[in-house]
Amino acid sequence: MTTAAAVRTDPEIQRDVLDELDWDAQTQPTEIGVTVSAGVVTLTGWVDSYARRWAAERCAHRVRGVRAVASEIEVRLPGTEERTDAEIAIAAGRALEWDSFVPAERLDVTVANGWVMLRGEVEYGFQRRTAERELRRLRGVRGLTNLVEVRPPTPPSDEQTRRDLQRVLIRRTGTERVEIQVTGDTVVLSGVVRSWWQRDEAERAAWSTPGVREVHDRLVVAG
Repeated sequence: MTTAAAVRTDPEIQRDVLDELDWDAQTQPTEIGVTVSAGVVTLTGWVDSYARRWAAERCAHRVRGVRAVASEIEVRLPGTEERTDAEIAIAAGRALEWDSFVPAERLDVTVANGWVMLRGEVEYGFQRRTAERELRRLRGVRGLTNLVEVRPPTPPSDEQTRRDLQRVLIRRTGTERVEIQVTGDTVVLSGVVRSWWQRDEAERAAWSTPGVREVHDRLVVAG
């Protein structure tokens, strides 16, 4: 049995990131360059929407052995995609209102030169992520800053959050091999899982935990 914990070289990581970008339909067509140094991936070049930039960043993060991603990708909107700040703001408000999982009344959107600033408060981390996902897909958006705070009605203790999340993972995935560290609003997942499905499910469960604002997924898939 081999594990995904083996040390990988920068050229191997670079090749896999390029292959992942080529494979993912959301990043095509693309003009993205990839360099890797000590496991840190730097993305350069340009794309025709902010959604494609985000998709490219996610591609890099998915590759085994990547320690961090630095994105220097430029968003160059074609003429047909240009929108005024007012148009983007109206579209953003409607997008948030139409998503039943997002408390739109508790969020504020500001747009300047195509850059969206999202502020407000939600009770769950997944609501924060969902709101961001809705806005980064909008036409005309050049970038997005998410300043939404996650504040549950009664913040649980770190240990209570850890125990609750551990029970969820056992119930959903059947594994007890995930190590959970909770510090305030941040969860760190580490350990070994048997499949990518278990890894994705663990991350989804962490994001759905009350009070969690950040999730760092360090799980290793052992096939």
